[in-house]
Amino acid sequence: MKIAIVNDLSLAVEALRRVVSQNVDHEILWVARDGAEAVEKCRAQTPDLILMDLIMPVMDGVEATRQIMQTSPCSILIVTATVQGNSAKVYEAMGHGALDAVATPTLAANGALGGAETLLRKIGMIASLIGQKTSPSTCDCPPENAPHHPSTAEPLLVIGASTGGPQAVAHILSHLPKNFPAAVVLVQHVDQMFAPGLATWLQEQCPLPVQIARAGAELMPGMVFVAATNDHIILKSDASLSYTAHPRTSNYRPSIDVFFQSVSQLWRGRGCAVLLTGMGRDGAQGLLALRKAGFHTIAQDKASSIVYGMPKAAAELDAAETILPLSVIGDAIRTYFSPTSNSTPAKTSHS
Repeated sequence: MKIAIVNDLSLAVEALRRVVSQNVDHEILWVARDGAEAVEKCRAQTPDLILMDLIMPVMDGVEATRQIMQTSPCSILIVTATVQGNSAKVYEAMGHGALDAVATPTLAANGALGGAETLLRKIGMIASLIGQKTSPSTCDCPPENAPHHPSTAEPLLVIGASTGGPQAVAHILSHLPKNFPAAVVLVQHVDQMFAPGLATWLQEQCPLPVQIARAGAELMPGMVFVAATNDHIILKSDASLSYTAHPRTSNYRPSIDVFFQSVSQLWRGRGCAVLLTGMGRDGAQGLLALRKAGFHTIAQDKASSIVYGMPKAAAELDAAETILPLSVIGDAIRTYFSPTSNSTPAKTSHS
């Protein structure tokens, strides 16, 4: 796997070099000291993966990500030492196509590396996605004969997203009213380090209260819950949220499929499920399970997706009743949950 490093700090570059060199299948293709240099080098030699810093002179990582994804697209992993102060920039970069974010490894005076394992795990996951060597998710969910939530349950909206997801989710949530009648659960592919910041950032973008989903949290109408650990979020038979480490082999943590499948087995109230932009196939099987369980299912269309992977997989499985551009998904959700809506919208396709 050919990997490029974009970072203006020599110590950070050295730490990244040492981490990458721990896997013989990885090769450093080039190093850039700012975003503008990275854009030019990427045009000349496009790597399989870029480890992109956020705060740099000349051009920052957000703008570099935007330009690279337009001119010579490739996988980009945000690697930053300034997580707390720049979380909004992380989600902005992900909105332009960065796959995920992770803290920059540290290099101590004695040569010891900190955070290497986390970075290598992220690189390995992206390598699997690039090669499409994804194994289907197997859900460590309650059995199908588990007690079902009663049919009088409040309505539920579930959303799965990956590459480009933060911006897409923010757009959708901004179109929902303050008195939205359904509970909302979001599974976004992002490291647990960034989940609290994502919840805070989304809160600034929408009228609904947003919080990270803690184990045992009970679903409440009008509240947005964000999956917040590197384990998989699941629904329990008492309509509360929980987490499970299984399946451990999943490329995605948290997995959209695992959550969607648990909901399909246990939720019997009215529901809508949305699968947004992202690389790979996570969420497609789960969306199909939810459609079979009676949920209204929506997939984002190709034209408005940063990466048309997950929604495409859902479309191929006929898991989505409607395939819509991002610009109208929020309104479609609002219409579906309106008191006067008693029927499922007709299947619509936008290419």
